[in-house]
This record gives sequence, structure tokens and C-alpha cells, in this order.
Amino acid sequence: MVFCSWVVVVIDLLLPRKKILMLKDSITGLIDFFYPPFRKYMNLQTFRYAVCGGGNTLLDIFLYWLSFHYIFHQADVHVPIFGAISAKIAAFLFAFAISFPTGYLLNKNIVFPGSSLHGRVQLFRYFVLVVICITLNYVCITLFVDRFGIYPTVAKALTTIIVVSFSYLTQKKFTFKIENAEDGSSATSADNK
Repeated sequence: MVFCSWVVVVIDLLLPRKKILMLKDSITGLIDFFYPPFRKYMNLQTFRYAVCGGGNTLLDIFLYWLSFHYIFHQADVHVPIFGAISAKIAAFLFAFAISFPTGYLLNKNIVFPGSSLHGRVQLFRYFVLVVICITLNYVCITLFVDRFGIYPTVAKALTTIIVVSFSYLTQKKFTFKIENAEDGSSATSADNK
């Protein structure tokens, strides 16, 4: 969490506000360009969430593959404080260290840009949500496969539907929620459009 939050801070400090806004507008414009065929199936915010989340997931998988095979060479990594860490866990940590801040920045700036919460509150809530989602993945897959005897690939697909739905609703209503200025009640950016 500390490393990932520093990555967010460094990106925020290194890139001038003008460049961040230009990048945000470019990404938003590109995503919105492909939205019209999906308009009858989902609202714009949900589409942005699907594109940003899907893209970040692909980035995470690619980084995992790259680091597992070419950075750690499928061998244990020796870390002075912790001792040996398996290559699969080291690759997970490497990919997570990049995909976590990327996912946070995409959600904060593209999917839920109107949140009234402070950035540090959003970042902490996003981290908590990610930990819950990792735990939910483990619990659901274990339950579906070991308890109910569901084929692992089907169990993963069912788990993905559950976790993505939970994540979207939690981010919309909790992590990046919007407070109405008039009465102090919470609303979502989709409600305000």
C-alpha cells in the first residue's frame, strides 16, 4: 500500500496538471468514441468502468507473465528481510505494484471523476476494496470448486461476475462517492447527469 501510494504521488507530482488533464481527456475521448454501440446495454459510467477495469486487468496479467518468465526467471527471489519468495508471489507483487496505482488513477480520473472525497481517503478505500476483492476471489473459487464441485474455469467465471459487480457498486457508492452540496446526501455521478 505504501509503495503504491507513493507511485500515485510521484505520478501526480511529476506530471503537470495540464498534462494530466490532457491525458485524462484523451483517454476519456477514446473510450467514449466506442460507447455508442453499447448505449442500449449499459450507461456510460459502467462502460468506462468495464473498459478501464478490463484494460487494467490485461495489463496486470501481462506484467505477471513478463515478470514471472523474464524478470524472475521462474526462480525464487531472495529478499533480505523476508527470505525467499516464490517466483509466482514475486510476480504477483510486481504486477500489483503497477496495476494497483494504474487502476486507482483510471477509476479516480476516468470512471468516477466527480467524487467529493479527498484523494487520500479514496486511495485508502480503494486499497481496502482491492484486498476485499482478492479475499472474495479466494473464498468464492475455493467454495465453488471444493464445496460445490464446480469445474474450476466455470467457478472462476462465476467468481469474476460476483467480484466485478461487488467492486463496481462499492466503488460507486463508497470509494468514489459524491456528496450533494445542497443537502449533504450522497449521490453518484450517474445520478447527477
